Amino acid sequence: MIPRPFEYHAPQTLPEAFALLGAHGDSAKLLAGGHSLLPMMKLRFAAPDHLIDLGRITDLKGIREENGVLWIGAMTTENELIWSTLLQTRCPLICEGARQIADPQVRYRGTLGGDLSHGDPGNDHPALMVALDASFVLQSAAGERVVPADGFFIGTYATLLEPGEIMTGIRIPMPPPGTGYCYAKLKRKTGDFATAATAVTLRLAGGNVEHVRIALTNVGDTVIRATDAENVLTGKPLDEHALDEAVRLAMAACNPAPDLRGDEDYKRAMAGEMTRRALNTAHERAVNPARP
Repeated sequence: MIPRPFEYHAPQTLPEAFALLGAHGDSAKLLAGGHSLLPMMKLRFAAPDHLIDLGRITDLKGIREENGVLWIGAMTTENELIWSTLLQTRCPLICEGARQIADPQVRYRGTLGGDLSHGDPGNDHPALMVALDASFVLQSAAGERVVPADGFFIGTYATLLEPGEIMTGIRIPMPPPGTGYCYAKLKRKTGDFATAATAVTLRLAGGNVEHVRIALTNVGDTVIRATDAENVLTGKPLDEHALDEAVRLAMAACNPAPDLRGDEDYKRAMAGEMTRRALNTAHERAVNPARP
């Protein structure tokens, strides 16, 4: 189908974008990579009168380190994440996750901020950001606020973004040396959303788990942080008993919906398997930091 007529805007600066949002209100939509919005417009599930393209605002792009914190512009593409030397060496979980998103055509256009702002429970970056304890910079004409990733996603296609706000950047505490990581994802074919996936960061001290964060993709109406599974591991060695209990608790946190990828029991079981794989790999990488 063909979208209904709309007016296209390409602001060069954030103040221009905020002015357009203020002028057009609910009749305007922001365009990042466009992989979610444009198909909805073609099907006429979305019919904005104004489309505001953020692609020419240079302040929304880039990857850098600021006082021990990674800053990633919201309009940074998946491909730029994958090939960032800074991320490869200091926060490789992002690169590992981005490589598993869709296909090269999508990764050249899809953006980190667009993925996060959309609030799709099938998107991969929410779990990665929760596992990394990231925060999001949300800006409007009235000012700026910073909200943690854990709690930003409140339901299917629902986030804490307010009308008139734009996600401008993502802040991630630099993972300390020795942090193990993994994003384990099960999908039916290249380009598909996850049947289930798990993001993990993990650090050891004296052979015990000192820190662990576990976040689950596409097994609920939004990203799920498996806090009970984290708590059962903290302060103990990651032996088979602890691993089995963490997997059980991660599965218990799931609330999957049946679809063509499987029924509830299958998805819950696969979330458990992805959690087991992610924890094992993160543990191996924490023990042997030189191992990719």
